[in-house]
Amino acid sequence: MDWALVFKAVNLLALLGWTALILLPRWPALLSAVLYLGVGLLCLIYATSLIGVVSGLIPNPGGGGMDFSTIAGIRAIFATDGGVTIGWTHYLAFDLFVGLWIARDADAKGISRLIQAPILFATLMAGPLGFGIWLLAREPAARRQGRFR
Repeated sequence: MDWALVFKAVNLLALLGWTALILLPRWPALLSAVLYLGVGLLCLIYATSLIGVVSGLIPNPGGGGMDFSTIAGIRAIFATDGGVTIGWTHYLAFDLFVGLWIARDADAKGISRLIQAPILFATLMAGPLGFGIWLLAREPAARRQGRFR
């Protein structure tokens, strides 16, 4: 398997989703495309790759067993191109999903796109940091609406 090609493809796919979220109008069809063609496809690539490597159907040179219980085991998993690509795809899928949720939540609360953009960028670059910033930023708007959803 050409892991470098898969790595480039998942990065491009995620970048397209993030560009759409940050710069394009939030039409329902666009949001659905980000969800299903962005997040969904990243999840499919992740699951297929992971199952393929674990089952041995997809070669991962240098990859041994999957040990998630120690630092050394995790280091060994990420020491291969396949491990890095699969792990990175995992991050991309979850961060894009969180970004989509932030965008929808912000729109529902009437938060300006100018405020959303840097929060979405922070989520793209450092997922949990951007998400944490959003949780703090959404609080006043949620209180004004009298609900937390």
